[in-house]
Amino acid sequence: MALTVLLVAVHVLHFWAGSSAVTTVFVQKGNDLRLDVQKPVKLEERGSFRWTFNNSINVGRLIYNNNNPIIASSYKGRADVSPQNHSLILKNVQQSDSGDYVADISTVNNQRVAEYEVIIQDPVSPVDVTVKSVSNSTESCNLTVSCTTQDSHIYSTLRCDIQSCKQEGGERSETTTSGSSLRIYLLNDSIICNHSNQVSWTKDLREIRPLCFIETGFTIGIVIWIGISCLALFLLLGVCIFILYKIKNRGHSICQSTTDDAATTTYAMIQAHTGPKRTENTNKQDTIYSQVQSTSRTEHLSDV
Repeated sequence: MALTVLLVAVHVLHFWAGSSAVTTVFVQKGNDLRLDVQKPVKLEERGSFRWTFNNSINVGRLIYNNNNPIIASSYKGRADVSPQNHSLILKNVQQSDSGDYVADISTVNNQRVAEYEVIIQDPVSPVDVTVKSVSNSTESCNLTVSCTTQDSHIYSTLRCDIQSCKQEGGERSETTTSGSSLRIYLLNDSIICNHSNQVSWTKDLREIRPLCFIETGFTIGIVIWIGISCLALFLLLGVCIFILYKIKNRGHSICQSTTDDAATTTYAMIQAHTGPKRTENTNKQDTIYSQVQSTSRTEHLSDV
């Protein structure tokens, strides 16, 4: 029993120590993978360098004074080992390529120069934001929205008023059955759903404000009130302009009529005054002339 406990303890310590030097790499399915050595590689005579998969499967190796890599038959056409920098190139990786990759130098004492944990992931599926329900009141608008992927979904509730929108409980997130992350959050009056993993991501968004404002009676009432106020203002302005125009035209007509009447009266006075004066002077001349003629005749008869 004591020996079993000791072996388990040694195994745990070895796993913990080894894992601290392991580099985790995520790769999207179908892409190419490149793994570099983490320490300088110098081959000695009769020494060799190799990459192995899951500590047992040889992928490729190099031997001293030979720049032609030796690739395992199961990896031919898909793997390559660089003689210059000793990197491993693995093309068109698939889910079966997930696992541990180790690079070491084989001499009297083996030396490990790189260790990776490779995880191959599929690209995430598309995501969709859907407004499930809208509840309006005279002061606010409540919405329930869903964020849905191929294998998961989450819901969130939002409350909007005339000034802003808020997400109840804040941002929501969960891990899907495939290990990806699904998040739903509010940003600048838009609800955003993000579906992502370590190698890909997709998102969808929906503007919330137009939905709330179109369906909220409180907002429609404000718009109608503003429209009626503007119309009344334009009508009042038109009436004022019309009244000012009429007053201006009326004053011009009165002035014109007064000027015409004054001119006509003056003309009549001049005509009435000139006629009699001319007649009176003529009669006076005629009368004086007659008197002079009569007096001269009387004196002439007296002398005779």
